[in-house]
Amino acid sequence: MSEEKRRIQMTGGSTLIVSLPIAWARDMGISQGDKVKLTQRKDKSILISPESKERNDTPKVTIQLIPNEPPENIVRSLIAHYLVGYDVITLASQKGFSTEDRKWIKDTIRLSLIGMEVVEESSDYLILQSLLNYTELTLPNAIQRMSKIIRSMQKDVISAMKEGNRDYARDVIQRDNEVDRFYLLTVRQIKSAIRDETLTKKIGIEHQRDCIGYRLIVKSLERIADHAEKIAVNILQIEDIEQASKTFPKIFELSNLSQKVFDQSIECLTKRDNKLANQTISDAKKAVNMEGEIIEIVLNSELDMMEKTCIRSALESIGRIAEYGADIAEVTINMSVKGPGEED
Repeated sequence: MSEEKRRIQMTGGSTLIVSLPIAWARDMGISQGDKVKLTQRKDKSILISPESKERNDTPKVTIQLIPNEPPENIVRSLIAHYLVGYDVITLASQKGFSTEDRKWIKDTIRLSLIGMEVVEESSDYLILQSLLNYTELTLPNAIQRMSKIIRSMQKDVISAMKEGNRDYARDVIQRDNEVDRFYLLTVRQIKSAIRDETLTKKIGIEHQRDCIGYRLIVKSLERIADHAEKIAVNILQIEDIEQASKTFPKIFELSNLSQKVFDQSIECLTKRDNKLANQTISDAKKAVNMEGEIIEIVLNSELDMMEKTCIRSALESIGRIAEYGADIAEVTINMSVKGPGEED
């Protein structure tokens, strides 16, 4: 419905009334005698919604696939529709799916999208449905789950470096997929809250304007996990990582500081602690300065070029983790400030 203006009228000498657009009323299934609910929002506007007739329309979409479409492209399109809020997605192919493609698509979806399951399939279509209710896993809870996985990734990747344990490094690489799954879920939640304010509190967001801040935060978390994975990849390329890392004990001092920054960033977000947020930003700057000093030492060492390159890359990732922690702290400070007209 396009924007339109309606004149306020008075009836009975004391009651102000305004008429509802008939097209909107029909679309909502509202008729004479029904009740509507008026909700005053924080910006002083009023939201009108049916009181007793909840709209249970499940958002559905059918994606008509191009012949010979690579399965990777199909999954990208599916994820895009998942992120904007479709709960039932049908993949339809006139040519049909090969057994291999159908299995690859189902396995990829299972590993990538939380709550999305194949509920029906044939040779020429797949029907997927989101079985996860928004209230079952709120945004703050999803962020805490992401944070726990990332924290374990950071600890294990440093243990892999200290002990030369390649199994730890490989496990860290696998866990990045778990963080990616939560990242896609949180983006879907945030997009839904932006589109429908009534979902905001159900998802666990106090103010709709915080959606932008949370979007930046979950992206920072996803990038932190990527850098933990990158450190693990570099570890696997060094023949004797335990010995190489012992040559530079400050690497572990930097790692501890970077992890401290990350832990503080999540704590200040949870508690809305601006003092801790400012301390986190300050600690992140120390980590970046320390990173540059250690890289200089590595480049001047007697290690071969491959080892220098891998260790330098790992150090840069440790520094980036601290910087992303500072980003989370800064967003937390921005989100803690109340907007004009907002009550305490």
